[in-house]
Order: sequence, then structure tokens, then C-alpha cells
Amino acid sequence: MMKWLIATMMTTLLLAGCAGGKESTDSTKDQQEKNEKVTVVLDWTPNTNHTGLYVAQDKDYFKEEGLDVEIIMPGEAGADQLVASGKADFGVSYQESITQARVQGVPLVSIAAVIQHNTSGFASPAEKNITSPKDFAGKTYGGWGAPVEKSVITSLMQTENANVEDVSIVNMGDTDFFTAVKRDIDFAWIYYGWTGIEAEIRGEKINMIYLTDYSEKLDYYTPVLATNEKKLQSNPEQVKKFLKAVSKGYKFAIDNPSEAADSLLKAAPDLDQELVKKSQEWLASKYQDVAPRWGEQKLEVWENYASWMYENDLLDNELEAEKAFTNDYLPQ
Repeated sequence: MMKWLIATMMTTLLLAGCAGGKESTDSTKDQQEKNEKVTVVLDWTPNTNHTGLYVAQDKDYFKEEGLDVEIIMPGEAGADQLVASGKADFGVSYQESITQARVQGVPLVSIAAVIQHNTSGFASPAEKNITSPKDFAGKTYGGWGAPVEKSVITSLMQTENANVEDVSIVNMGDTDFFTAVKRDIDFAWIYYGWTGIEAEIRGEKINMIYLTDYSEKLDYYTPVLATNEKKLQSNPEQVKKFLKAVSKGYKFAIDNPSEAADSLLKAAPDLDQELVKKSQEWLASKYQDVAPRWGEQKLEVWENYASWMYENDLLDNELEAEKAFTNDYLPQ
């Protein structure tokens, strides 16, 4: 009789446990179904500019805000087009492309600056002896065929009374920097936080000419997070929830670069671990810099760069800068 009682009690407990487990699983499933589905499209393949997004996903910051976020690659359409058309809720973009879009009547809006200052510049192998813009003369630049490239090179060279017509400009397509400078070109435009760090790891010495060293107007936001006007008007709470989670993700990356790098590597295991770790450490202090909060943007930065673009015939009309960005959805 005692054995029978014990067996009955164990069976009852087991069934209760299974029921509880089923209820827990059903509850989790129900919650996931209730979460708002959100898509974020990247500007390029995953890298340390995107770490805050992957941290927010890995640490469940999005889920804490009731969001079910999918991070997707841009494909042929590109992030700006997908976001502007509403096929993606949010995207990684650049101040330059949003400025051009706004002037053309495309309703893209920057909602956060990923990095506070422009960390890009013109890089070249040290043996090329390109240490200032005047040294571009007689050299070959490899780019991607955008009009802004020649304009930036022109602006930098003019500060030293040099002529851009003395530079050979070629399109190097998808060729990586290290292959191109050994084979086809003398210098290229890179982000130091990725390609510059890779050069350090490779032991290849490069010279960097940062845009911000020669023009305050070229200290623009790159990259930024963007959405469209319709999203801001129709679902402002979702935008606030999204930015709350992303802000938390970038704050984590600022305070814990190594662990944040692990979140990126978890999502993109094919990336070089050493490059991701060292890039993350270099970028940690650059995300927020001295801004009062991560993501904050200044009107003067948008006005300065737009005026530079207009002066260099890169815009058909002047930009209404105050409509191109907003800080209103960032967490206080």
C-alpha cells in the first residue's frame, strides 16, 4: 500500500510539473506572439558600427520593450529605399544620404547618431608618403563612384592650394583596401575603426588623413539610425521603445566592449574575432563621446554639412535641416 501511495504521489507531481511546464511554454509563446514585430535593415554586412543592435537583441532588451526585432541585410534595394518605402521599420543610414533624400522629397528622418564624430578619412600605405592632401597630386584614388568623393578630395586639397585634377580617380568596386593598394591604387576612403584596426592587426603601417582635421563641415554623423515620417506619426511609441532598447545596447557596448563584441560575434560568427574585439575597444569611447546621451544630434552639424554639400553642387536645393533629424524619441 505504501509503495502504491508513493507511486501515485510521484505521478501526480510529475503530471503537475508537466502541466506547469506546458503553461510556461504556452505563456512564453503567447508573449512572443504579442510582441510587435520590427525589422531593422543594416547598411552593410555586420560590423562594430552595429554592435548596439546585436547587444539589444542578445540581451533581450528588445523583448523587454515588447518588440520582436529582426535584423536584416540590405540586399540590392539598400537600407534607405527599404525604410523610405516602409518595407523596413528602421535602418542604418548616413547623414549624407538622408540629406540628399530629404532635398529630393524622400521622407527619411535620422533618429539617432550611432557615432558622434566622423571617424573616416583617406588611408594609404606608409611607403606611399601621402601625409597631407597636397600629396594626393599625382596619385590614384580608389572609390565607389559617388560624386561626393571628388568633392571631398577637392575641399581637402584646396586647403593646401593643390588641384584635384592632378588626381586619378578610379572605381575599385568591391575590392578590399589591402588588395587594392597593393595592385591598383594609392589611397582610399576608409573608417579607421574597422579597416584601420585591421591594418594594425596585419602589421601594415598606414597614413590617415581625417576629414575632420581639414574641415569642421565634414564632421558629420556617420552612421545614423533612420526611419520614415509615417512611422514617427503612426507609431511614436514603437520608435521610443526601439530606441530605448538600442540605447541600452550601445551603453552596454561603451561600458563592456569585450562582452559586447561577443554578442556581435554570436550573430555573425564568420567575422574575425581579433578584429571585432579590437575594433570594439577602439569604438567604445567614440559612440557617445562627450554628448549628453548616446544618439544625440545637433542642428548645427546637419546645417554645416548640408551647406557644404550645397556649395559643392551636391544638392539641388538647400536642406530644411530641422526636419532631417530628431532627438525626441531618445530616452531621457
